[in-house]
Amino acid sequence: MRKSWHFSGVLFIIIAFHNLSRPDALTYIAIASLFALVIEFSRFRFKNFNRAVQKVLAPVLRTNEMNSFSGLTAMLIGCWIAIWVFPKSIVTLSLYFLATADPIASYFGLKYGKDKLIGPKTLQGTIAAFLICFILSLSYYYARDLMQDRLLIASLLSGLAGALSELIAIKKLDDNFTIPVFGSLALWGIFYVFGGFIN
Repeated sequence: MRKSWHFSGVLFIIIAFHNLSRPDALTYIAIASLFALVIEFSRFRFKNFNRAVQKVLAPVLRTNEMNSFSGLTAMLIGCWIAIWVFPKSIVTLSLYFLATADPIASYFGLKYGKDKLIGPKTLQGTIAAFLICFILSLSYYYARDLMQDRLLIASLLSGLAGALSELIAIKKLDDNFTIPVFGSLALWGIFYVFGGFIN
């Protein structure tokens, strides 16, 4: 249920991003972020309200989100920053990473994870995230005729960027925030080095 909720949320942002102007997309995501923040601070302030929210969202909330910011709020804010700062071609790929890397890493980490890396993150989950991000990058660059002379190395580095942005935990930042923000930052560096901005 949680993975479907996550994928649906990212898919909604992708659709909005590609069908609205950048200012409109930023406006709507900002409104959604503010609404989410109001809900978050209200449930921190009022215990009965928090219990009601937990009851409704129990199928999609992690245990550590019961009394802290939810992944949805982190995702909205992270996506808003990415869309505001980075070019569309980069944001699009980082949103694809966000839609797939987190749930796939979680699935393989829970099912096959044996070697812990950072917190609950496992080597097996991170490898799964790397593979899906690599495949997405390879397909994306090929379809858009980007960095064709260095397609493999650019895709491998992009896959690594996606996996690491899912893995890192800076002051307990949610991966729903780190993937669009730090993933986009890493992709910007790859585009800059390998000429992805030329086409």
